[in-house]
This record gives sequence, structure tokens and C-alpha cells, in this order.
Amino acid sequence: MEGNMNLSLKVWRQKNANSEGNFQQYDVKGISEDMSFLEMFDVLNERLINEGETPVAFDHDCREGICGMCSMYINGEPHGPNKGVTTCQLHMRSFKSGDTITVEPWRAKAFPIVKDLAVNRSAFDRIMAAGGYVSVNTGNAQDANSLPIPKDNADDAFAAAACIGCGACVAACKNASAMLFTSAKISQLSLLPQGQAERTIRAENMVAQMDIEGFGACTNTGACEAECPKGISLENIARMNREYYGAVLSSK
Repeated sequence: MEGNMNLSLKVWRQKNANSEGNFQQYDVKGISEDMSFLEMFDVLNERLINEGETPVAFDHDCREGICGMCSMYINGEPHGPNKGVTTCQLHMRSFKSGDTITVEPWRAKAFPIVKDLAVNRSAFDRIMAAGGYVSVNTGNAQDANSLPIPKDNADDAFAAAACIGCGACVAACKNASAMLFTSAKISQLSLLPQGQAERTIRAENMVAQMDIEGFGACTNTGACEAECPKGISLENIARMNREYYGAVLSSK
């Protein structure tokens, strides 16, 4: 997969959350336009290892746009310049030979840096543990059509469930807000019959945990939706607000 693209990378290097970081510049040559962005980093890291240097740490797993781990801030945009894709789905044909590409980790208090471009996103896990589940015993799986669900509700729940928890919404927000992520997880349960048992406490508990983790408030600018690789709608935030205030009022 050799090619003729020559690029200059400005990559954030940081040993851990408690150390100071800085940009280091690397020149990579012979990159194919058919490579993914992560494959290009593989080429760089192989060279660094062969030269006895420390490779750049970055998160990745499925490399199919499903897991959301490939979180890189590329030229000022989460996941790079293309819409509707994660970093692992971004191909080098989106750039041209001679480009300088700046790569950073997600910048958020609630996402401390592990090393280089890898951040700790376990704050999302704790938000989910606070209420993003259904604990009621439903017994055996029911037939598909035995629980009537309005088509609009089913579609909205399915769209919200598409959230992969990558954190691009947090990275795009100037307040590092996690409201798009949290609202998507609240929506997918509040819209379905299976999620009704804990509906009155789910939003209140998840929003409280979101605040504990140190995420900021919503800016209402829509940057989160614009940069989300799965196109999660801002309508979910409005729904979460309704769910939250309904829970607060019902507890009084």
C-alpha cells in the first residue's frame, strides 16, 4: 500500500496526566491515499520503534467505526475533516501531499490524558452506571410484535442508540459538555416500554453523575451534533431536559 504522499505531522506527546506535554513534529513519506488515518500512524510508529524511539500512544480497537475508541482531534476537528466518520474511517485521500496535520487528544477535565493521544473516558461508564440500564426482570425475550411501540418512538430510540460514546461531542464543545452523550443514552430507554420502570429517576441520576464528573454545561451552539460521527440529534438534549425536570418535580 505504498504511495507518494509526504506529510508533516504535529503530534501531541505527553507521558501521563501529571506531566507536561508538547507538540513534536514528524515527517512521514510514501503514504498511500488509500490508507486510513490510523494506518498512517501505524507506519509512523513502526518507524519510531525501528529507530529506538517511543511510539505514539493512541486508542483503537475495531477500526470499523463501531467502538468509538479512535478519538483524535485532527486539524481542530474531532475525528478530522469528514462528516459522519470516526478517525479509523478517515482516509488519507482527504489530505494532500505536503500538508501539515496537527493531531491532539480530546481536551476535557473529565477525560484525563493517559498518554499522548489516549485519554481516559471512564467518566462515560460511570454516567451509564448511574442509570443507563434497565434492571427490571423482563423474563424470556418476547416476540418482536408483542410490545406495540409507535413508529416515531422506535425510530427516535434507534437513532439515539447509535451513539458509540466516542466523546467527539465533548471534544467539540467549548464547555466540554457531555449532554449529547447523556441525552442519547437517556432517550433510547425513555422512549421504549422496557425503560419505563426507572424513568422517573434515570435522568436525575445520570445528570447528577455527569456534573460530578466535571463536564460543563450545554453551550447551545450545536457543535456537538455537527461533529458527532453518528449524527446524534440535539433533540435528545431537549428530551433529556424534559425527563430531568419531570423527575425533579415528581420527587417533590
